[in-house]
Amino acid sequence: MKTIFAKESELKNNWYIIDASGKTLGRVASKVASVLRGKNKASYEPNSICGDCVVIINAEKIEVSGKKHSDMLYRHYTGFVGGLRSYSFDTLIAKHPTDPLRRTIAGMLPHNRLGRKLINNVKIYAGAEHPHAAQKPQPLDV
Repeated sequence: MKTIFAKESELKNNWYIIDASGKTLGRVASKVASVLRGKNKASYEPNSICGDCVVIINAEKIEVSGKKHSDMLYRHYTGFVGGLRSYSFDTLIAKHPTDPLRRTIAGMLPHNRLGRKLINNVKIYAGAEHPHAAQKPQPLDV
């Protein structure tokens, strides 16, 4: 028996939309990472881009539980000596409302060339407006 590989021309990418207001950060991120990888399809292949595109709106209204608003730290190294910068969840979401969600989703994807390509298939917007109405995204429950 031969292994059947799906051709890129045969794959059909669907578009989904998620409203993140009032939802938990980790639950939204894990659902999005699964859809980006294509694990919800029968033609899933771990080494190819067979997933769908996801549009996330209201990213600034995402929730975290407990004391994570102040305790969870996001770190960034500038490249210089003593250049480790740390930001709490509240500070980061006030400055860049889409960044915590993007970092969490990227952490759940493979850390290689495939993961860097897959993260481009998610579009995150802080407000309720998005320019992807022409793709007719279907609502996705989280």
